[in-house]
Amino acid sequence: MNDSQLLSAFQDLSREPPQPARPRPDLIFDACQIGVVLRAVLFVEGVMAVGALFGPGGFAEWVTRLAVLSGAAFPGVLGWLVITCSCKRLLARLPPWAQQATGVALGAVSGLYGCALIALAVPGGPVPWVASAATGAMLSGVLVGALVLRAKGRMPAETAARLAELQARIRPHFLFNSLNSAIALVREDPGQAETLLEDLSELFRHALVSKSDAVTLAEEVQVARHYLAIEQVRFGERLRVEWAIDPRAGSARVPALFLQPLVENAVKHGVEPSPTGADVKVTTQRRGSVVVIKVTNTVPAGQGRPGHGVALGNVRDRLRLLHDVQAQFQTALIDGRYQVRLEVPA
Repeated sequence: MNDSQLLSAFQDLSREPPQPARPRPDLIFDACQIGVVLRAVLFVEGVMAVGALFGPGGFAEWVTRLAVLSGAAFPGVLGWLVITCSCKRLLARLPPWAQQATGVALGAVSGLYGCALIALAVPGGPVPWVASAATGAMLSGVLVGALVLRAKGRMPAETAARLAELQARIRPHFLFNSLNSAIALVREDPGQAETLLEDLSELFRHALVSKSDAVTLAEEVQVARHYLAIEQVRFGERLRVEWAIDPRAGSARVPALFLQPLVENAVKHGVEPSPTGADVKVTTQRRGSVVVIKVTNTVPAGQGRPGHGVALGNVRDRLRLLHDVQAQFQTALIDGRYQVRLEVPA
């Protein structure tokens, strides 16, 4: 299925069980994201701008004080971000309270570093060592607290997604059709019936087994293959599936249980309403430091946009929780083809 028109709309840039992902350390906050860096720098700059107001003089004096404070604060905040990011594996080995205490302590050290820069830039004046250390500790405490709350925000989304997917797996309609297809194949093609039941078993296993906040894209592609293999038995020639999988993109981290709802939507809105069926294409491609994921399906003539339902909204929110501004989520309906396009860091 050629999806070049859809790409222009976006202004483009074996059945072996998947190997389980290695459990990742329990890190309560992560500063290794572009969005976190931008927010941290803007937050500190805002605090420095307010702090520069506490002094005599007019606008020119305020700009001068802000320039001095910013020149001292930026190296400190960037140093804090670099250290906490590069030492994230070491931090993950500590208990949660120790991780937070380490972040605050590094903030105090960053404040002292900024104070030393001011002392070098303005020699001879008073050096507020204690005030600088306290300010650095306070600002880093706020940053750590915000990052911890953001990390905790993933938990409800992950739980809700897992419950929704489990309900989708065991809903009577889906389960009835899958088992009916297996029964019909028992005498005609026992091998295919066994394969269908294995696919169904893999879907249940994936929904029930506890997952971390992220898995590899290769695992999610395998789950989507199991789902579409079951639906292939049900719809036969009406479901025409095409895969374009880039092996280099398989290691990208994505939210658990995110791809199957997208292909399920493609089947629901493309295949089910059409007497002639639909084409479904799943594409993954690594482009430098970005992995592009696309799920494309044809829709019957006259059918409106499939819409942004619960599944699409859930996937979008969980992508942003995991990758922040580095994740992109777009949809388009052009010339009878609907596509969901996602970008995640490689």
